[in-house]
Amino acid sequence: MQERFTRRRLPHWDQPGATYFITTCLLGSIPAQGLVEIERVRHRLQRQPRPADVPSDDWKTRQWKRLFAANEEWLDCKPAVRRLADERLAAEVVKSLKHFDGERYDLVAWAVMPSHLHWVFRPRDKWVQDLGTAVDDRSPRQRIQHSVNRHTALECNRLLGRTGGFWQRESYDHCVRDEEELERIVVYIHANPVRAELVERAVDFSFSSAREYASREGTSV
Repeated sequence: MQERFTRRRLPHWDQPGATYFITTCLLGSIPAQGLVEIERVRHRLQRQPRPADVPSDDWKTRQWKRLFAANEEWLDCKPAVRRLADERLAAEVVKSLKHFDGERYDLVAWAVMPSHLHWVFRPRDKWVQDLGTAVDDRSPRQRIQHSVNRHTALECNRLLGRTGGFWQRESYDHCVRDEEELERIVVYIHANPVRAELVERAVDFSFSSAREYASREGTSV
């Protein structure tokens, strides 16, 4: 696999051997006012010139983080749709994330929030190699995301007795740069339910990997 950059409304980077931090939002989870404000942030960022002393990749990462923060504020504090607050649906999403863990990818961390999903995964080298000549132009990351999104949408809609769109078409994706950044992202994901005032401690939230981390490390966070 070669490094790739694509853009629809959001930028997407794919790199060989990368670990990805993904945030996928429920369709309609951000109200109209929030969409307008996020679009303003996007346009403001696009107009900002890159400082001469900041490398291009670092500048892209800074812009991504600012846009992500604007999005996350609405998802945590003022979501218009909270279908994943239904524990049946949240459990179905966790089940789907774990289904191909250790086969197609290594699942690093996750949190199923009422209005969105955070997860970190690393496509497994053997699975990527076994793909061979792809029948379409999707990257390994896109294939993994599509599989999870499609399955969870079908199952969650079935549980709700509804049809139609479930997830937003595009997700926020970020290539994790190093182990230090990965550690910060995992802490951020596990703290999300606490920031959203769903629980007092990360380990008290049933639909994240915080409890598994604490169990392995013998801690309570």
